[in-house]
Amino acid sequence: MLSLIVFLPLAVAVVVAAVPSLGAAAARWVWVAVSAVEVVLVGVLWAGYEDPGPNGLAFEEQVPWIPGVGSSYHVGVDGLSLPLVAMTAVIFLACAVYALRDGERPRAQTALFLFLQGVSLGVFVAADLIVFFVFFDLSIVGMYFVIAGWGHGNAARSALKFFLYTFLGSLALLLGFIGLYVASDPHTFDIPELVAATPLEDSPLAGGLVLAAILVGLAVKTPTVPFHTWLPPAHTDAPATGSAVLAGVLLKMGTYGFVRIAMPILPEAWRAWAWVIVVVGIVSVLYGAFVALAQTNLKRMIAYTSVNHMGYIVLALGAVGLIAGDTAQARSVAVTGAVVQMVSHGLIAAALFLLAGVMRTRAGTYDMGAYGGLATPAPRFAALFAIAAFASLGLPGLSGFIAEFQIFAGSIAVAPVTAIALPGILVTAALFLLALQRVFTGPTQGQSPGFADLHGRELWSIGPLLALSLLIGVLPQLLLGVIEPASAALVDLVGR
Repeated sequence: MLSLIVFLPLAVAVVVAAVPSLGAAAARWVWVAVSAVEVVLVGVLWAGYEDPGPNGLAFEEQVPWIPGVGSSYHVGVDGLSLPLVAMTAVIFLACAVYALRDGERPRAQTALFLFLQGVSLGVFVAADLIVFFVFFDLSIVGMYFVIAGWGHGNAARSALKFFLYTFLGSLALLLGFIGLYVASDPHTFDIPELVAATPLEDSPLAGGLVLAAILVGLAVKTPTVPFHTWLPPAHTDAPATGSAVLAGVLLKMGTYGFVRIAMPILPEAWRAWAWVIVVVGIVSVLYGAFVALAQTNLKRMIAYTSVNHMGYIVLALGAVGLIAGDTAQARSVAVTGAVVQMVSHGLIAAALFLLAGVMRTRAGTYDMGAYGGLATPAPRFAALFAIAAFASLGLPGLSGFIAEFQIFAGSIAVAPVTAIALPGILVTAALFLLALQRVFTGPTQGQSPGFADLHGRELWSIGPLLALSLLIGVLPQLLLGVIEPASAALVDLVGR
């Protein structure tokens, strides 16, 4: 089942690219159909999922691939990865529906996004470091061509900066993987085997160096301060669908790598570096919020809020390494909040970037000063933007509240000093309320007169993302029931 979910979009991407006679409309509907099938397959996966227990994987598949170096095609899911697989399928379907009327090279765009969907799903199901790295690197290539090929403004420059930064990070990640392979006995790249063996446990210096390489590689993709500088230009110049996938899916590959690889395989090193990771998380939270507050370009503002929101995740995961007293339950809550935040931010950020794309399509600008009173001609647009903004700032009843409440409840219980990051929530609230005031309230002026409200395809792409955020906010146990057992198992592994 997992192989079908990963390779179906890849196979269709090859077919679409190889058939030059495929019309524009047909290509668009192929993308929608494949993405819809993927959502159904993931739904079947979710319905049949049973917790595999500590260090176990459900729906596991393993086939020898490069036996000489102990690498196999090994895939599986657990409570940490299944929610991200589901989120990825939903976001790509939303982008497919949103792009139904795009007229710019639709066949090439369909093939590229299906390729990107397949490799993104491959990252979240990989149970072998080499398989993880291959899909991780291919996602960088796919997103480079999305930004360079369909972006605007300084798209070529932004795409190159994105590629160079993230590819350099992936080289550091590969160096760390090789370090784990060399240290393991017998040599292997298999993630469950490495988790069980905990190589470098008795070598603090070597373990710290390997963890540093892995952390740098994943931090660039997340991104955290100071590795975030590629993100704002990449988002600003990417197409709306590219920004939605970049923020919603690709950024999560970094934080997912923390919980899947760094924390369980190098628990001693993670505990040694915990305070550094916590500090990086706090700085990212506050820096992202304050810089976002200063933006006048809506898309850049949303990009900086991604730095802020990913900082919450890094903060929580760092707190998990602070072993002190009887805090296992609190640290488990922090991990659960971090994973919920990955899903919540994915849905909300994708919706916000698609909404920003509507503004550029209608009026050609993201400048908030160019609008005013937009709620009058576009009430549906204003309503969905308000819901997305309130979800992002953590309003109760929406997924952002569930995530941030658990992150801070767990982190502060472990290390009260992490409360320093709480003002980030207040600043985020201020920046979104200011954006709502500037763009949607007051007299209709600037680019707002004649602004067409959301069409059907836009409603059907953005609306379900926000509906899922509402569902998680109202009925969080649907998600927490899958995540919590895996979070408790991860805390046990880190505490070994």
